[in-house]
Amino acid sequence: MTAENRRILIIDDERPILLTLEALLSRHGFQPETAATASYGLRRLKEISPAVVLLDLQLPDAEGLEMLGQIKDDHPDTQVIILTAHDSLNNAIESIKRGAYHFISKPYAPEELLSLIEKALEKQSLLRETEQLRRKTQQLEKRLEIAETRLAPVVKSKAMQEIQELVDAMSPSEANVLITGESGVGKEVIANVIHSRSRRADKPMIKLNCAAFPQAMIESELFGYVKGAFTGAMNDFPGMIAAAAGSTLFLDEISEMPADLQTRFLRVLQEREYRPLGSTKTLKADFRVIAATNRPISSALAENRLRTDLYYRLNTFQIEIPPLRERKEDIPPLVATFLKRFATELGKPEPEIAPEAFQKLLDYSWPGNVRELQNAMEYAVVLARKDEISVKELPGEVQLPAALQQAERNVNGGGVQNLDDLERNAIIQALAQCHGNKKKAAQVLGIQRPTLYNKMKRYAIEL
Repeated sequence: MTAENRRILIIDDERPILLTLEALLSRHGFQPETAATASYGLRRLKEISPAVVLLDLQLPDAEGLEMLGQIKDDHPDTQVIILTAHDSLNNAIESIKRGAYHFISKPYAPEELLSLIEKALEKQSLLRETEQLRRKTQQLEKRLEIAETRLAPVVKSKAMQEIQELVDAMSPSEANVLITGESGVGKEVIANVIHSRSRRADKPMIKLNCAAFPQAMIESELFGYVKGAFTGAMNDFPGMIAAAAGSTLFLDEISEMPADLQTRFLRVLQEREYRPLGSTKTLKADFRVIAATNRPISSALAENRLRTDLYYRLNTFQIEIPPLRERKEDIPPLVATFLKRFATELGKPEPEIAPEAFQKLLDYSWPGNVRELQNAMEYAVVLARKDEISVKELPGEVQLPAALQQAERNVNGGGVQNLDDLERNAIIQALAQCHGNKKKAAQVLGIQRPTLYNKMKRYAIEL
């Protein structure tokens, strides 16, 4: 039992009793604190958080039974032993009713008192362990609830329903998983769901984004290091593999990991052991790996960004998440989820979306996928002043007519080759800037509106 758990607060107005008890408890390995009044006792109780309180019923500034009730109300885990010369059956019964662990009369037998304190400490320890277990259970249930909430909106499309079925089937296993898909499709969300439904869900998933660190740092982040392993290594650092012991290690953008480090990590997956930088000690590795990449697997392998042998080791299960533009039926439930989330966070009524605004959401191609949709909904909820989101509350790029969106993408994706191209691109950009308003676009370009119409016809620009 730790020293913190052996703190005993003695509240008694008789100085000889305080000195005697303080000496007795100190000899038996306790940390006694004394208080001669109820007010000082309550203050010390708050300051030191003792495991057990020895409380006299007769105090100069308070009635002991009332103080007992206050202690149990404010510090329910603290065990209180009534130690009093006013021995009566009524006092004993009332003390137990108000939450006292035990009632003992003065004069007391030291062995009896010490035995009661040890038993009270055991009870408090059990209560704390039970509370910790309860909190862990609540956290796990919360993670499961969040995971279910985040996955549920995206299962309208057939592709996402199939992914959900695969996740349900393989999550309880120890199999490695490789998740692919464009940036913003929700690869990390799926990884969270898999972990929350696994046998390792009682520990947090450890995440390392291989694209977020300089290549020279990824190895030390992953494997850890000992003090003095390199310049600047002032202390030992356990690393992500150690942190993921008994849990899941999520390696985002795995194709950005240096090739030589991929080789070393493959060895860890095969041998289930590793060695921190600068250490001669081999440690056991106990984690499940989920990896993700936004690069198409074929190109990642062809460009040697992902080693073939590591790919096959990771690819026990592969989940390819399609872009949002290929599963438009998932947009309505995602929108509903994001509207509710951001309205709650902002303390605003959940707004409705005007039909024309909703059509804009369906027509937009969402190059940033679910992440972009989420940001757009947060933007709209923040700007919404009434209970409805209109087109003007949507981000500018979403407001553009569908045909102009495609034209703008063609401009951004192609190269300018001649003066006609320059003029056509200038017109498209002006129209995009003015959200399709031809009068304003003509003013931006410095030409008359009929001239703009003629040039749009010439360059086959249609809205």
